[in-house]
Amino acid sequence: MQFSEILGQEYIKSHLTKSASSGRIPHAQLFVGPEGSGTLPMAIAYAQYILCNNSSTENEGGNESCNLKFDNISHPDLHFIYPTVTTDSVKTKPKSIDFLTEWRTFIQENPYGGLFDWYRTLGVQNKQGEIRVEDAESILKSLALKSYEGGYKVIIIWMADKMNIPSSNKLLKLLEEPTDKTLFILISENEEDIIQTIRSRCQVLHFNGLNENVIAQALV
Repeated sequence: MQFSEILGQEYIKSHLTKSASSGRIPHAQLFVGPEGSGTLPMAIAYAQYILCNNSSTENEGGNESCNLKFDNISHPDLHFIYPTVTTDSVKTKPKSIDFLTEWRTFIQENPYGGLFDWYRTLGVQNKQGEIRVEDAESILKSLALKSYEGGYKVIIIWMADKMNIPSSNKLLKLLEEPTDKTLFILISENEEDIIQTIRSRCQVLHFNGLNENVIAQALV
């Protein structure tokens, strides 16, 4: 995901690239914005910039084979956590890894989509998903391993306000004692729904909704 593919949000693009290029990467960041503002594609572009050692505001250069892995969202040091629900194929204790194929399809087909779009991808519009403790435990296992390419490990938690209490508590411990070269990017439309102790440990970036001119230009 290139920064140039993301609609608007020029200030945030500039802030992220400059801070990364200068080595100032806070270990926990919270992207807050309304549906359609581009928080998820921005997080992925930022992860690509860091993991692939890219440069310039357009997220170019760096490691070519690394950049290619982002074409299908398959970089081994990029991990996703997102709300899940029980389905016909996953009847108990659903977790993000159980729906990785659907998640990659969702990102590629509807990167600006919201929760309803994600549930529709899963075929469960009538259920409410959550992020469970099993997901937090999977993060712990991932962080216990060395990064595949010797650099950062990036964990993107989409709709972080959907974490239940047990998963929030486990994540809080990780944020309090961060491992070296680990970046957490939490994404939410509702900042106040994330427990305050987690918010206080994150650098918060607020995204504005896209104005009509930006959207119109993208449709031309």
